[in-house]
Amino acid sequence: MIERAWEKKIEPLTVRISTAVRITGLSRSRIYELIQSGDLETTKVGRATLVQYRSLKLLTDNAGPVTEGPP
Repeated sequence: MIERAWEKKIEPLTVRISTAVRITGLSRSRIYELIQSGDLETTKVGRATLVQYRSLKLLTDNAGPVTEGPP
């Protein structure tokens, strides 16, 4: 299959909760806590709750590097 360069750069606008759990590695309950606190933006379409993909990226970009405690 031939892939075009522009196809590789397309990111979703929104993802379902289950996808947000899978791509972040966070628990489902933690995702809902982040939604309640306003750290993740969502959109409701019918009964489905969709998480804004850019919101997930901002959350993970702001996490910063993991540092270990003193030796």
